[in-house]
Amino acid sequence: MIKVVIADDHPIVRAGLKQILAEATDIMVAGEAGNGHELLEKVRRTPFDLVLLDLKMPGMDGLDILKQLKIELPKLPVMILTIYPEANYAMRILRLGASGYLTKESAPQELISAIRKIHAGGKYISPELAEKIAFALDGDIDKLPHERLSDREYQVLCAIASGQTVSEIAESIHLSVKTVSTYRTRILEKMGMKTNADLTHYAVQNRLVE
Repeated sequence: MIKVVIADDHPIVRAGLKQILAEATDIMVAGEAGNGHELLEKVRRTPFDLVLLDLKMPGMDGLDILKQLKIELPKLPVMILTIYPEANYAMRILRLGASGYLTKESAPQELISAIRKIHAGGKYISPELAEKIAFALDGDIDKLPHERLSDREYQVLCAIASGQTVSEIAESIHLSVKTVSTYRTRILEKMGMKTNADLTHYAVQNRLVE
């Protein structure tokens, strides 16, 4: 039996995932978490076979949760289930140690197959995303301005483009307002832009945010 813990801040999403996974006789939802701190507490206390993690979480961002999981439990497979279909985001996540990356638009059976493959020691991305990543590795996406950003800068860019203020971003990723402002300045410089509106327009055009 594959024991899965679901980390998503929306109870209705967790309920839907539990219903999907209940159809598989070899998969059991053994835990749930509504935020990153709750997830970390659960995995420290209870052995799980796989973490199903949403990237957009309150309090502690999905990137930071993944990094912490890989530090504390490097052998615990983490599968990302997200709204972001962007290949560049997927590559960053996989480099950080995730075992799989699937969008929430995927079919239920694909989720079950992905969990089984990862539990068996494999990696999983959808065929569509694999094609996008292949083009990225050829250099098409690597040439885009946002590819030059660090993981933290990319995280701040997406937050700005989602409409968050510097103060809100600082609170959500546990940094000072001054530090986030510095990241914003670096992002604008690296991308050759001047305003938050420029960043937002770019992010929407390149599907970095929903």
